[in-house]
Amino acid sequence: MDDDRDLQAVLRLIHAGGATAPRRALLSMPGGPASALDAGPAAWRAAGLEARQCALLAADAPDIDRWHDWLTATSTRQLIAWHDPDYPALLRRMSAPPLALFVEGDVARLWRAGIAVVGSRAPTVGGRDNAAAFARRFAVAGFAVVSGLASGIDAAAHAAALDADGDTVAVLGSGIDQPYPRSNTRLHARIAGAGTVVSEYPPGTPARREQFPSRNRIVAGLALGTLVVEAAHRSGALITARLAADAGREVFAIPGSIHNPMARGCHRLLRDGATLVETPEDVIEALAAIAIGLADALQGRLGAPIQRVKTIPTAPAEPLASPSSDGDPDYHRLWNALGHDPTGMDELISRSGLTVARASAMLLSMELDGRVAAAHGRYSRKS
Repeated sequence: MDDDRDLQAVLRLIHAGGATAPRRALLSMPGGPASALDAGPAAWRAAGLEARQCALLAADAPDIDRWHDWLTATSTRQLIAWHDPDYPALLRRMSAPPLALFVEGDVARLWRAGIAVVGSRAPTVGGRDNAAAFARRFAVAGFAVVSGLASGIDAAAHAAALDADGDTVAVLGSGIDQPYPRSNTRLHARIAGAGTVVSEYPPGTPARREQFPSRNRIVAGLALGTLVVEAAHRSGALITARLAADAGREVFAIPGSIHNPMARGCHRLLRDGATLVETPEDVIEALAAIAIGLADALQGRLGAPIQRVKTIPTAPAEPLASPSSDGDPDYHRLWNALGHDPTGMDELISRSGLTVARASAMLLSMELDGRVAAAHGRYSRKS
């Protein structure tokens, strides 16, 4: 968010803790977060905040300064809150969506059609290979690979997506600067540089057991569907799958040997109605139509963007070929901003004057139509 007063206000609301719904109500008030906090305790109580939350909102907190310093240290870090037009639409539809997300990397990836790839922290060799193979194919097909940066299946999926020059989103159950396990520190840094790292927990928050189920709802919420590669009968991956199913998202499972304890969770999901898959194409074909529908829905939802950036006029290098049968002028502006050389999102929104969310939605649609190529977070016209 551009306004520092609004940023400070959202950080104070995060620090207040407690029930999320009343704090979302404050963020939805006219005038923005700063105005909501300026309204004072009476307005806070009217929104449903408890006495303890009101007291914390009114008190000074050194933590807030540390969080602010982390966010403002580099342009690759952002805070996306409930009121923000860049808040991911799919996540907004989940039960108990987070108040805000700390983001490091390209926020546009949160709007891309994604597939969650989850599973055991101690997979078999075959399970690890399957996770990598499926994630690599998803990335090549243009889907973002979403997972939780845990050991095993998660790490294999993230690394494979990056190796394929694709998009990946890592959702942490700890502070955004606190990778867990520590053995994934290098992978965390790699994703922050070439993908996107997300957490609802502020910088400095250590990993705690009770935070990981909450992390799982964000993994499920950012994806169109969830693939469980290998999982024990009781595991966090099954929690992610259940949350995905509860939200009406697709759930897929890879079957395994009846003698493999890491296959029992997948078999349980299959008995409960998950879709059995044997190849990445099984998942891609099932989600392709939904992905196109998502792009269309996002275009409609963002038809009147709240946040705008300055437009830098650019003369088209060649006559404009219509990128959309709808004749939407925003499509023409974005098409003119695209060239045959790969261009980053920051440059595209600077040239076109669109919001990140609006541009990302249109780029996804163009990519699915075969008009745009995406690699390393950069976009170009297809020959």
